[in-house]
Amino acid sequence: MNAAPRALVFDWDNTLVDSWETIHAALVPTFEAMGLVPWTLAETKARVRHSLRDAFPALFGERWDEARRLYLDSFTAIHLDRLRPLAGAAELLAEIGSRGYYLAVLSNKTGRILRREAEHLGWSRYFARLVGAGDASADKPDPAAMRLALEGSGVAGGEAVWYIGDTAFDLQCAALAGCTGVLLGAADPADSGFAKYPARLHFSACAALARHLKGL
Repeated sequence: MNAAPRALVFDWDNTLVDSWETIHAALVPTFEAMGLVPWTLAETKARVRHSLRDAFPALFGERWDEARRLYLDSFTAIHLDRLRPLAGAAELLAEIGSRGYYLAVLSNKTGRILRREAEHLGWSRYFARLVGAGDASADKPDPAAMRLALEGSGVAGGEAVWYIGDTAFDLQCAALAGCTGVLLGAADPADSGFAKYPARLHFSACAALARHLKGL
């Protein structure tokens, strides 16, 4: 696929920033407070995909909103201190930020926390929109979230919109929104979702994506 995109929409956690250990560190006391055995880090990596409002009712039942508050309190106490860009992410954004693409983020991280992290890293200037959980009428993979991410761009969707993420769940989001799904990083061989939602493009790391875009 050699056609240049018009819009690049990025997932956030573990696509541009390293977040797994922070997410896991906030989940452990949440599970314990709810009287449940915490997941291992490996289980967290395999299971965390949906937003809190979509995932927590199934996990915690009627106490899900209490669990949500506990998780957010734990997470916000540590996330900025632990926040680290993935290798090559800052360079990628600097490279493409001046090339005329419409740039946005679509994440299932709570919207206010997502925007706080982008501001902390000095990356807010790159993105026309930073859409997180709770910002749209429904969270990803619902197409409503992608529509909000593209609002005002002049691009309605289609192959000219690349949604770039690190999981099969991100590729599902792209497929449901009618966009081009781009995998960044290695596919998890244990995730059967990749068979149902294959990547249209696959790059090993941010630097490889930057090189590809520079060559278009």
